[in-house]
Amino acid sequence: MLQIISPMMRIIEIPMQYAQRKFGIQRLAWIFLLPNLILFGLFAFLPVILNFVYALTGGDNVLLNARPFVGGANFDTLTACASYFDPNSCERDFFWRAIHNTILFVTLQVGFMVGFSLLTALILNRDIRARGFFRSVFFFPVLLSPVVVALIWKWILQRNGVLNAGLDAMGLETHVWLLDRTWAFAWSVFLTVWAHMGFYTLILLAGLQAIPRDVYEAALMDRASPWRAFTKITMPLLAPTMLVVLVLALIRSVQTFDEIFAFTGGGPGSATTFIIQYIYQTGFAGAPRLFGLASAASIMLAFVLVVLTGIQLWINRRNVDG
Repeated sequence: MLQIISPMMRIIEIPMQYAQRKFGIQRLAWIFLLPNLILFGLFAFLPVILNFVYALTGGDNVLLNARPFVGGANFDTLTACASYFDPNSCERDFFWRAIHNTILFVTLQVGFMVGFSLLTALILNRDIRARGFFRSVFFFPVLLSPVVVALIWKWILQRNGVLNAGLDAMGLETHVWLLDRTWAFAWSVFLTVWAHMGFYTLILLAGLQAIPRDVYEAALMDRASPWRAFTKITMPLLAPTMLVVLVLALIRSVQTFDEIFAFTGGGPGSATTFIIQYIYQTGFAGAPRLFGLASAASIMLAFVLVVLTGIQLWINRRNVDG
């Protein structure tokens, strides 16, 4: 084996020695980084630049040389509203319905996600029987494909699904869950919380285990109540981890698409149509394909995410400095 490897290494050594003499040892690292930088630029930076270009051009042609420059017309079209609280008064009412749905969905989903994840982490951090098994159970949905999760729950909630079969067996009234706007939205929140809660539970559990036990023992010696220990010890020391969970959950929630698209398709009507689905339908699934509007909507979404993340980091920095 060495007789084969040794000549190969000598062949590789020749251009490396030349590169070292040519560029110097300090710059040699860029030779190794260059392939990754090229791939990263090709699949990360270039799409971002193209997105801005499409947002500033119009028409339904995908070729850039066939797209006329329109400046901020796409942004003006999306923001043209008599009242932002009434989607019917907007030029692009479907866009603002998606915005309203996304705001409500993110508020409920992130709130329930963080709350249930914290509660679950607190329980799994205790010395309970079969703790390892329950940790695996709560994390298992994270390993499933989002489409698989959506199809499983769609099978459970459809007209002749498992849930209605169970209700009928108990003599209770069945319901067409996914054809009711309120229930479809509620089940969409539940589905995404169920599917992703294990990931955030794991992060919070790691944060809880990083808290020194000596602190709790000192609180117990001072006869602090469990609630006081939770509010004065656990939550302050867990705050940095909570911020990470909140930021990740917020970004993931705003970008929700695959589960809901496979689960309800955005229906009934536009009840579960969120901003990412609007971008997809406008740019790729609709006719004509309005790439400029879709790109403008994605830029607006990215700007909102950056602002929200910046606010959360600023609040955390103030709490740390204070």
